[in-house]
Amino acid sequence: MRGLMAEYATARVTLPSSKKPLKFPSDGKYDRNAWEKELMEHGQAARVGDQIQITKVSIDEKQIVLEINNGLKSGGHWYDHVQIGMGPTMGPVNRGQIQQSHGSKIALVFPKDVPSLNANDVKTMLSPIFDFSKHSATEDYVASLPEPIKKAIHEQRAVTGMNKEQVMLAMGHPRNKSRETKDGDEIEDWVYGEPPGKMIFVRFDEGKVVRVREAYADVGGYTAPPLAPN
Repeated sequence: MRGLMAEYATARVTLPSSKKPLKFPSDGKYDRNAWEKELMEHGQAARVGDQIQITKVSIDEKQIVLEINNGLKSGGHWYDHVQIGMGPTMGPVNRGQIQQSHGSKIALVFPKDVPSLNANDVKTMLSPIFDFSKHSATEDYVASLPEPIKKAIHEQRAVTGMNKEQVMLAMGHPRNKSRETKDGDEIEDWVYGEPPGKMIFVRFDEGKVVRVREAYADVGGYTAPPLAPN
């Protein structure tokens, strides 16, 4: 997931916009007619040769779902459908058109459970529709970071000073988030892990990690601090 998040590629086929994930079997033999139907109904998310970006990755039992270009979402507001006035003079509050983002979703489907894979394995499976060879945004970004943060990302852990994007690259999506304002600062806590078991709490202050705490939920006690180097 970390190796695919925010990654860029070039579309090798016309990619339909779709709210439901477009099925793409891991053997590359996808239903072109089903994709064409989505294209006719929702339009295109990318033409052949267009650059796309993977903006979210999730793993289900038998598939990996990739959100492309932020997915297909309405850009409207609740008041776009509200009308005001009296009698025949009723009119919409928002007289402009509701904007819609033209992204998509792809489900990389496996015959059984999702096997053990790395990012390059997934890119190879998607090669009939996406060309990743010209872009490696994630690798370039990580390589440009200070050594302590780069090391933490490779070791899949959070350290103080990281921003939210860097924590996502290191540890993926948190299980839970909470936010509060304290003394004028925006404090946000991310929680990783499932109880009972090891839990990791990452605290952000104004978008930067200021504290990382580990604990074992429902079994009493905390994880031991790391040993000092000899």
